[in-house]
Amino acid sequence: MMQVSVIGANGKIGKQLVAKLHQDPQHDVVALVRKQEQLDKLGEQGINACLLDLTASVADIAAALSGSDAVVFAAGSGASTEDDMTLRIDLDGAVKSIEAAQQAGIKRFVMVSAMQAHNRENWHPDLVPYFVAKHYADRELIRSGLAYTIVRPGALVDEEATGKVSIAGDLEPGSITRADVASVVHQLIDKPNTAGKAFDLINGDSPIEEAINKL
Repeated sequence: MMQVSVIGANGKIGKQLVAKLHQDPQHDVVALVRKQEQLDKLGEQGINACLLDLTASVADIAAALSGSDAVVFAAGSGASTEDDMTLRIDLDGAVKSIEAAQQAGIKRFVMVSAMQAHNRENWHPDLVPYFVAKHYADRELIRSGLAYTIVRPGALVDEEATGKVSIAGDLEPGSITRADVASVVHQLIDKPNTAGKAFDLINGDSPIEEAINKL
């Protein structure tokens, strides 16, 4: 059984991913959240959870991750925050999580990034600080030596899952349901062929398992 720590477990993608991992007998999930009320709610659902503030030290984050086999970083500062929090959470929080995984001896790390974060020419002009944060966090993960997978979803929508996606190193702009992003991460977390891969992700025509197996 693989134990997976989900950072950002109270987010819209994180919640759905935690639910999927919790229901999967092949995985043991630890939901990492920032607030006590979030922790209490997860406990009521029988989900193992832990408090984690990404402004904490690397050592504190490593302690929260200790014992896990894999980490999923699905946290974000949110659209309503200022640029300084984007830097502290989406960049520094992500990089500290990478360093913490290394300290804790965790080899597997999945990053939920943003579509075309690797390609400066395609960054949305109104979201440059966000894309800068994602770009450099992803680069640090690639350089970390961890068995990484970087998932770069397109525009996120709160609709029902379709179960079908398009996955490629570069895709034209498109959207994807948060439910489908959670399904993709859930299904790829323990697949060896996805290690060392980074890709754009939108809803498309291929069943999720089929698309992942072709990576």
